[in-house]
Amino acid sequence: MQLDVSKFAKAAALGMGIVYLICAAFVYLWPEFSLQSFGWLVHLVNVDKFAGDVAVTFGGFVAGLIQAVVYSYLGGWLFASLYNRL
Repeated sequence: MQLDVSKFAKAAALGMGIVYLICAAFVYLWPEFSLQSFGWLVHLVNVDKFAGDVAVTFGGFVAGLIQAVVYSYLGGWLFASLYNRL
């Protein structure tokens, strides 16, 4: 079975874009809890020492969304290409 590389990459990018939107909304609405849950995720006790103030700006949101979508597209494309070769 061969994967359609382009469709797989687009689906990965769209999925990551949706996850990024949800995550950014969560950080915007609940910055303190977001920092705490991030600390739990990466096993840090003093995450505020490393992360500082959590703030979602429009420019940061757009730049992060673009990066998340582009990197996911490239990763999905690479994965599907390697899958088809193997």
